[in-house]
Amino acid sequence: MFDWLQLDFMQRALVAGLMVAAICPMIGLFLVLRRLSLIGDGLGHIAFAGVAAGWLMGAYPPISALAFTTLGAVGIEWLRSRQRAYADLALALFFYSGISAGAVLAASQGAFNASLLGYLFGSITTISMEDLWFVFTLALVVVAVVAVFYKELFALSFDEAIAQVGGVPVRALNLLLALLTAVTVTVGMRIVGLLMVAALMIVPVASALQLARGFLATLLWSVAYSVASLAVGLALSYYLDLPPGGTIVLTAVGLFLLTLVLITSLRGLRRVTRKT
Repeated sequence: MFDWLQLDFMQRALVAGLMVAAICPMIGLFLVLRRLSLIGDGLGHIAFAGVAAGWLMGAYPPISALAFTTLGAVGIEWLRSRQRAYADLALALFFYSGISAGAVLAASQGAFNASLLGYLFGSITTISMEDLWFVFTLALVVVAVVAVFYKELFALSFDEAIAQVGGVPVRALNLLLALLTAVTVTVGMRIVGLLMVAALMIVPVASALQLARGFLATLLWSVAYSVASLAVGLALSYYLDLPPGGTIVLTAVGLFLLTLVLITSLRGLRRVTRKT
C-alpha cells in the first residue's frame, strides 16, 4: 500500500508537498477572513510571467517568479489601499496583465513546453533537491513571520479599524500579508501549479470553517485538511496515474463536500432530536 514511498522522487514530492500543505492554509485563513481570497489566484497569474521571464533568461524560474510576485504584491496592496472603491478593478488589472505577459514572453521565444506547463498545473513528482531546499527555506520564512506577527495579523483579520485604533500598524501588516501570499504562491507552484495553488490556500480553510470554533482551532483544522488532501491526493495520483496537482485539489474539494454533508446532516439530526 505504501510502496510508492520507497521511490526517491515520491519521497521528495511528499516532503515538499507537506511543507506547502502546511503553509498554504496558514496564509489562506487570513485572506479568507479579510475577504481577499482572490489575491492568491491573481499572484499566481503574475508568477507565470516571472516563470516565463526566468525561463527565457536562463535563470532559476522560482527565483524570477518570486521577484515578480513580490513586485505584484506591493503593487496590488498599493492600489488597493488608495483605490478601495475600485479594489476589484485594480486586482483584475494586475491579474490579467500577469497572465498575458507570461503568455507573450513564452510564445515569443517558443518556450511553451512541458517544463513551463508544469509550473501552470504542477509537477510535484519532478521536484529536485534544489527545489526541495528552495521550498523548505521559503516555508520556514513564512512560518517564522506568522509566528512573530501572529497577534497583529489576528487583530487585523477581524477588524482593521479596531486594530488601527489599538496601535497596530495596519498598512505595514497589509503589505506583509500580501508579501507572505506572494511567497506562498511561489512555493506552491511546483506542487499544484500556479493556476490551482490558490485552491490549496482557500479550500482547506472552507472545510475547517464548517467544524472549528475559534481562530486557532480553525487554523489547525485548515492545516490538517490541507495535509490530508496532499497525502491522499498524491497517493491517488500515483496509483491511478492521474495528474498530481489536479488530484490534490480535487481531493481537497471532496473533503470539503464530505464535511459539508456530514455537518449539515448532524445539524438536521439535532433539530429533529430537539423537537422530539
